[in-house]
Amino acid sequence: MSATFEGPTPGFLVWRLSMKWRVAVDRAVVPLGLTHAQYSLVASLLGMERSGVRPSQRQLADHTGLEPLYVSKLARALEAAGLVERAPDPADTRAVQLSLTAHGRAVTRRAITVVQRLLDQLLEPMGGLDGPRTEVLTRELAILLDTPLDIPPVDIPPDSPHSPDPPGPPDFPTEE
Repeated sequence: MSATFEGPTPGFLVWRLSMKWRVAVDRAVVPLGLTHAQYSLVASLLGMERSGVRPSQRQLADHTGLEPLYVSKLARALEAAGLVERAPDPADTRAVQLSLTAHGRAVTRRAITVVQRLLDQLLEPMGGLDGPRTEVLTRELAILLDTPLDIPPVDIPPDSPHSPDPPGPPDFPTEE
């Protein structure tokens, strides 16, 4: 299976879009005292609470795709800011459950409104959030997110086009 790209690779474009989105969300939510990662945590927490779930830090990590240790650090910072409450899980003494405070819910709702406007702006060239192209993009992204990347290491001959240093532009920029 060989693919030659004349322009940027799909991996590079996904990376660039994720960086563009992260920076835009960071800038949009900083006036509310949040970072993008914190926003991801509180917005997910609000959604889970609306579904009747009081998640553990592990469950929230699994939901957001963030590392459990990072979720723990974010939760502590959000607790210090008065946005999140951490409590022992009655079903598992090793686990900590998270919930939003009243202030946390108010800040999260404002942040969701701001990020929703940003998302509308991003998706406008594709027909907006309800456009058919956005619907296709959403399905395609879900497929990619559901694809496992835990591939066992493979011995690749150094002269293979798939060796770690192939000729041509790298998939991701490197610092020099």
